[in-house]
Amino acid sequence: MKLCIFTDLDGTLLDHTSYAYTPASPALEKLKQHNIPLVLASSKTAAELTTIRESLSMTHWPCIVENGGGVLEANFQSNRASDQNSTCQSNDYDTIRKAVVVSTHAKLYRGFGDMTVAEVAAVTGLSTSAAALAKQRLFTEPGVFNGCKPQQAEFLAELKQHNISARDGGRFLTLSFGHTKADRLHEIASKQCADVTIALGDAPNDREMLLAVDYPVIIRNDYAPDMGVIPGAMKTDEPGPVGWNDAVLTLLDKLLGI
Repeated sequence: MKLCIFTDLDGTLLDHTSYAYTPASPALEKLKQHNIPLVLASSKTAAELTTIRESLSMTHWPCIVENGGGVLEANFQSNRASDQNSTCQSNDYDTIRKAVVVSTHAKLYRGFGDMTVAEVAAVTGLSTSAAALAKQRLFTEPGVFNGCKPQQAEFLAELKQHNISARDGGRFLTLSFGHTKADRLHEIASKQCADVTIALGDAPNDREMLLAVDYPVIIRNDYAPDMGVIPGAMKTDEPGPVGWNDAVLTLLDKLLGI
């Protein structure tokens, strides 16, 4: 059996507040010992995931960046924007930003592109250096809409005319051209020759990814909107990396006896 695991980060492998993954260390070590692919699948940028992947010692596996907007290939270790662009070619971000600026309710939406590094750090809880990496976007624009629901509906209807859609991740309203983590999951699973797949996530932007695998795991999140029914999903009792660790160890024992 060739197993491949796909995981969301914030609120899943990483603690929602501290961004720590220490409670998941036992499961992470077991994955390393048995050379089981762990593919990070996040709304984070290639620059952010490069750093996180290195800290996890998982540079030999690819990552899904910006909710499926692109793939950070294995062993790519530079944070420079020019190198990112050579790996994940896209003009999606500039197109999204231009569409937002000319929309009727543009002043009610503050995306990362409207914020300083300090402001991004404040709204995310990231350090200043991590916030700077979060602003190096290629495919999607997270932000906060500060108007009422009818205004937001009008805003999104205008963007839809440009084929731009929005996803509510529980903290930010993220604009994109509709790519999902599942789009990239199939590509990567095929390249890894995986015949069994696991995915773990905690918010609606993980829904397609969870529906696309053999063993979906919903990590407890008391703050994100309900992601709907995921047939056959395991649900953790604990949130974040504690629940992640429990679920991964349970599945490794069930599927591989390790």
